[in-house]
Amino acid sequence: MTYTMTIGGKVVAGNDFFPVVNPANGAVVGDAPNCSPQQLDAAVAAARDAFPAWSARPVADRQKVLIAMADAVDANTEVLAGLITAEQGKPIAVARTEVFGLGYWLRETAALELPETVNQDDAERLSITRRVPLGVVAAITPWNYPLGQASFKVGPAMLAGNTVVLKPSPAAPLANLKLGEILRDVVPDGVLNIISGDDSLGAQLTAHPGFDKISFTGSTHTGKLVMAAAAQSLSRITLELGGNDPAIVLPDVDVKATAEQLFWAAFSNSGQICLAVKRIYIHADIYDELAAELTAYARNVKVGDPAEEGVQLGPVSNQRQYDTVVGLLEDCERNGYKFLTGGLPDASAGFFIQPTLVDNPPEDSRIVQEEQFGPVLPLLKYDDLDDAIARANASQYGLGASVWSADPDAAFAVAQQIQSGTVWVNEIMHLSPLVGFGGLKQSGIGTESGLAGLLEFTESQTLTVKRSA
Repeated sequence: MTYTMTIGGKVVAGNDFFPVVNPANGAVVGDAPNCSPQQLDAAVAAARDAFPAWSARPVADRQKVLIAMADAVDANTEVLAGLITAEQGKPIAVARTEVFGLGYWLRETAALELPETVNQDDAERLSITRRVPLGVVAAITPWNYPLGQASFKVGPAMLAGNTVVLKPSPAAPLANLKLGEILRDVVPDGVLNIISGDDSLGAQLTAHPGFDKISFTGSTHTGKLVMAAAAQSLSRITLELGGNDPAIVLPDVDVKATAEQLFWAAFSNSGQICLAVKRIYIHADIYDELAAELTAYARNVKVGDPAEEGVQLGPVSNQRQYDTVVGLLEDCERNGYKFLTGGLPDASAGFFIQPTLVDNPPEDSRIVQEEQFGPVLPLLKYDDLDDAIARANASQYGLGASVWSADPDAAFAVAQQIQSGTVWVNEIMHLSPLVGFGGLKQSGIGTESGLAGLLEFTESQTLTVKRSA
C-alpha cells in the first residue's frame, strides 16, 4: 500500500517514496511518501495559517478536540496496532496497548489547565501573568513507540494553542501517516500536519525558520544536531535523549519475584525503550542466585513473529539498530565475556536476537558504557553499596534508574543519591500523563507530560493595566 501525508487537512501524495520494511521477515509493508522541500514549506505554512484561529479558541474547545481525537484513535485500534507490529516489530498485544496509550494520553492531557497568576489586583493596577502558545511546533518522534511518542508531543502542543507538524521516524512512519488520515475530519485543517521522509527530512525540518518550537525524541548525538540547528532561529527546544539506565538490587529482595520484574524492565519491546534497564548492579550475596533466575526466565520467553498471538518478544526494529546490537555482542565475544543465555544471532530472515545476559563484564566495557537499546543486558556484581551508586552515576546519561529492595525506605534513601531525571523504587517505567519526566546530563533538556510538559509548549506573558491616573 502507498500512504499519503496530511497537510492543511488535505491528502498529499508524495512525488517520491521509500519502502518501509517488516523487521520480522524483511518484506515491504508499504511505501511512505518522501516529503519534498516544497511540501515541507506547505506544511509549515498550513500550520502558520491555522495558528491564529486555533490559539484564539477557548481552551475548553481545544480540550474537546483532543477528546474527539482519542475517540477516533480508539475506534481504529486494530488497524493502527497492526501497522505498528508490521513496521516496528513489537508483539501485537503490546501494539494494542500502545494505541490505547495514545487515546488515554490525549484524554488525560485534555484535563490539564493552563495556570494564570494574579500578581496585583488593587485600585492602582491589575497585573496578570498567563501562558501563551509559541506558534508552530515541529514534533519529531522515534521508531520504538511510533504513536506512543507522538502522544507526548501532539496533545500538549495542541492544548496549549500551538499548531503542529509531526514527522515520524523513516523506520516506522506508517502508523502516524494512517493517524493523519483518521484525524482529517476531526482536527481543524492545518492544526495537525503529518509528513514523512528519509533521513534528510529531519535536518531540513530542524533548520527550517518557520518553527517556533522543536520537540525531539531520539539519540543524544542527533539531539545535539537538533539543538545546533534550532539555535539559528532561537527556536525553543525539548529534547528527550539517550539513557544508560542503571538498576541497583539490594541483597534483601525476593530473588525469584524480582527476577521476573527485572527481566521485563530490561527486555520489554526487545530492550528498545529509552527508560528500560540497561545495566543491573546486583549485590554479591545474591548475584549467582539472581543471575540463575534471570537466565532460567529468559530461556522460557517466546520470541518470534510479533503478529502471532502469544509471542512475547519480536525482532529488533530495523537494520541499523540490529547492526548496533550485533556489534556490541561481537565485542563481548572478542573480549571473552560470558553469555549466560543468548549471544550472537544465527543468520536468518528477520532481525531477531534472543534475550542475552552478559555475566559481570568489566565496568569499562562497551556493553556497560554504551546504550545498547536492544535485547542485551549486562549483570554487574558489587560488594559495597556506595561503590554501586558511584558506578551507576558514572555515566554521561541520566534519564531513568531504579532501586530494588524488600525495604522501600532503604531503597528510597539510595534513590535520592542517583543522578537521573526519574528514579523508581521496586518498579520501572511507570509514566503518567499527569507527571512530568525528563533527563539529566546528556539525556535531554526540558520535560514531557504533566503540567511541566504542557508549559514547555508555552511562553510566559504578563499583562498590566494601570487603573489610577
